[in-house]
Amino acid sequence: MGKQSDDATAPRTDWDAAAASFDDEPDHGLRDPEVRRAWAGRLREWLPGRPSDVLDLGCGTGSLSLLAAEQGHRVTGVDSSPAMVGLARAKLAGRDAAFLVGDAASPPVGEERFDVVLVRHVLWALPDPARVLRHWVGLLRPGGRLVLVEGVWGRVSPVGISAGRLTALLAPLASQVRVERLSGDPLLWGKPVDDERYAAVALL
Repeated sequence: MGKQSDDATAPRTDWDAAAASFDDEPDHGLRDPEVRRAWAGRLREWLPGRPSDVLDLGCGTGSLSLLAAEQGHRVTGVDSSPAMVGLARAKLAGRDAAFLVGDAASPPVGEERFDVVLVRHVLWALPDPARVLRHWVGLLRPGGRLVLVEGVWGRVSPVGISAGRLTALLAPLASQVRVERLSGDPLLWGKPVDDERYAAVALL
């Protein structure tokens, strides 16, 4: 969820230390009712219409997990930060949701399979995204879907993964890939943005 790269050339972020203020960003905490409604509306379009098992990878403090749970889905969230997972558990207390500390690239879910793998602003920071996508597809039941919110940020030294590159990586794995541009909707971000932000929904 908006996390920066952990590769060898980028400064590493202490996500446990960042957890307490993580939700201060409008698109992280979804505290503004209009921002929250905007994300809830998009999620309703991207997720199945029936109650489904959703795996939220790099779930952070669980804001998208909460929206999915409110829409009737059963959620499993995974994040590498114990502090983030603790906040997510508190945010979804009493909901049909479970949160695990683990690596988003290889989540500790054993043989469990899901209807949806939901990932926001995580894939671009992982080494070998093609291999990660293949692993995520293996976590899906037949007829499942990947919902990936990604982008390219920065003008001088841009980081991220473009919609074109992600679509090419998904093409051999999915029967259908739909890309939805998100940059033009300031309600999603709490402000106007001019970088590339999008969602890719890949159906198996």
